[in-house]
Amino acid sequence: MPVVPHHEILTNRRDFLRRVGGGFGSLALSYLLGENPAMAALGDAGGQAGNPMSAKLAHRTGKAKSVIFLFMEGGPSHVDLFDPKPLMRKLAGQSLPDSFGSVITAMGESRAPLLADKREWKQHGESGLWISDWLPHTARMADDLCVIRSCVSDGINHAGGVCQMNTGSIFGGRPSLGAWVNYGLGSQNQNLPAFVVLKDSDAQVVNGVRNWGSGFMPALYQGVQFEPDGTPIANLMTPKGVSEGRQHSKLAFLNQMNREHGASRQDNTQLDARIKAYELAFRMQAQAPEAVDLGRESETTKKLYGMDDPKTATFGRNCLLARRLVERGVRFIQLYSGTGSKWDAHDKIEENHGLHCAETDKPVAGLLMDLKARGLLDETLVIWGGEFGRTPMSEKGDGRDHNPTGFTMWMAGGGIKGGQVIGSTDDLGLRAVDQKLHVHDLHATILHLMGMDHTRLVYKYKGRPERIDQNEGNPFTKMRMV
Repeated sequence: MPVVPHHEILTNRRDFLRRVGGGFGSLALSYLLGENPAMAALGDAGGQAGNPMSAKLAHRTGKAKSVIFLFMEGGPSHVDLFDPKPLMRKLAGQSLPDSFGSVITAMGESRAPLLADKREWKQHGESGLWISDWLPHTARMADDLCVIRSCVSDGINHAGGVCQMNTGSIFGGRPSLGAWVNYGLGSQNQNLPAFVVLKDSDAQVVNGVRNWGSGFMPALYQGVQFEPDGTPIANLMTPKGVSEGRQHSKLAFLNQMNREHGASRQDNTQLDARIKAYELAFRMQAQAPEAVDLGRESETTKKLYGMDDPKTATFGRNCLLARRLVERGVRFIQLYSGTGSKWDAHDKIEENHGLHCAETDKPVAGLLMDLKARGLLDETLVIWGGEFGRTPMSEKGDGRDHNPTGFTMWMAGGGIKGGQVIGSTDDLGLRAVDQKLHVHDLHATILHLMGMDHTRLVYKYKGRPERIDQNEGNPFTKMRMV
């Protein structure tokens, strides 16, 4: 019986290069797969080989590499911005017709009369999207927008609504959408946070930092809040008189003590996140100052974002900073407008929305135009919306109550074809009636556009496989793509 050798003798140079090249490719693939929690469905990020924040393979090809979420906190009125309802004007002053059924409002008003909008509506772009005169700059970008008119949430108040739009649940304690993206895809830049949050004032977002927290996941996946003015990142610069070598030695010694302290406390993810934060902070001292230095931008670009006007300067600055962060590989950026539920127009909606639309309209349009001009819009998914919409009925005579049963959000970029409308609400904009997209479906759709299968993006917590959609969502795959 012939002896079978344990190895194959390669007789020529071509065979040698072919076999060796294939072997190295397999090693690289094995390494990437081993680090990818979405692929391996690991329940403990600490068990991964290497850095858990390194870039990871997606489940499929997705055009969106980054997300910019423009969050209008307080609930913008869809029936005054993107979803015109002529019947609302026709029946103004009358009670909601019985055919629309009973309605439970957040403030408990009963039989409130319908409130006519005062907007001038026009169709814009080649697509003919309806957008009101409150958003003239955004209207010029109509052919880049995918307007979703059939969004649905479970949160009837701000605490529940904001929490669900960020985490998938009306109750606090679960990982935020940005944390799930971090967990699934990792960071494209090891010298900047992968998840950044920008507010437009010193006010606090309802529920606070839980909106960008990591919940039961390791804390290293949580968002990092940048300041709304001045220096975005506190304590970033090395103190005067401290050399780079001295700073490096100080942080190395601190890191050594932290790791010795953490060796017997490996279940403390907050401690591990703090250690990694120190390490990231040192790396950021080299790259972050350049990333947040808006002085490097031309005056023309600043004007595009409205930074030359006090009314639009703050949100414009945040939008421009978001573009710079996307350019440098930051994966998920969330911008809050009306921080502290200021879009909440229970009364004086004309004054309220007139103010906040004026603050955000030009910066948002500028962001879309700038991303598009730089070739970044195709791989950046821009999302606009709040925690819910507003009712067609009046509150206090000149305002609108919360409406989670049918409201509008829009997406642009990330491979989505613009100029399309998804779903619809009834004739008064009260409820979604066609192609309803619950928050869970929206989250699954965002992950889908980034190349992730939400059913495979699993984190095991106390033996239970957890997902962003709590096993209830489905991606909307019928939207037209480019």
